[in-house]
Amino acid sequence: MSPVAHTEPAAEAAIVAACRALHLPTIRTEAGRIADDAARQRLTHRGYLAEVLTAEVDDRDTRRRARRVVEARFPRLKHLNEFDTAHSPIGDATIATLAAGAWIDRGEPVVVLGDSGTGKTHLLIGCGIAAAQAGRRVRYVTCAKLVNELAEAADDRTLSKLVGRYGRLDLLCLDELGYVHVDDRGAELLFQVITERDEQASIAIASNAPFSEWGRTFTDPRLAAAVVDRVTYKAHIIETGTDSYRLRATRNANKNGAAANKN
Repeated sequence: MSPVAHTEPAAEAAIVAACRALHLPTIRTEAGRIADDAARQRLTHRGYLAEVLTAEVDDRDTRRRARRVVEARFPRLKHLNEFDTAHSPIGDATIATLAAGAWIDRGEPVVVLGDSGTGKTHLLIGCGIAAAQAGRRVRYVTCAKLVNELAEAADDRTLSKLVGRYGRLDLLCLDELGYVHVDDRGAELLFQVITERDEQASIAIASNAPFSEWGRTFTDPRLAAAVVDRVTYKAHIIETGTDSYRLRATRNANKNGAAANKN
């Protein structure tokens, strides 16, 4: 096919039309600027083509990573680099390990244990955001919400489809395990999701109860033992302690307020 000579306005119109048809929004908006830069730098036609395609790929990757974060359904944004290690038994090395995400690639679980207000959810969300920003498929959900989803799916006869969807995630962040009682049916449904991911894809769990008390959540002791066995095999077990940052912040605020009143 012989090339067609275009005037500058006609060339711009043709680029816009082609980019719309091919769904190339970055090239559509950046082609002119990159062409001007290419002319100044005396790039070849191949060099210019490489520049515009790289711009499209880079922007598409950025949008995909941002979409992963939205799709994960985090209740709020918490990043690992914002975690206060100065007032926690969690060290910088642990934060770096969680952020790197190699444990996700190996399908290893993470279990975060500690009292309320010690940063468990912060770590869980931080792990999820780091994974999502790396392009991994992530979902955050509380234990109670997941059990409800599974029960509804079972009633609608779509359970296998839902379990499969959770099984295909790169990382499942399960929060608040142990906060509410799970009946026998709910425990069995939850166990299906955990089994679906066993040694194949990572799960990160946050709980305010030590493993010895998980029997209070899963009333069947054999099921509780099986869950503990699944989520602790090759796991990274992180203990956040008992020092609540909320209580510490309240005490500091009261102390500062008392000092201000004296002055």
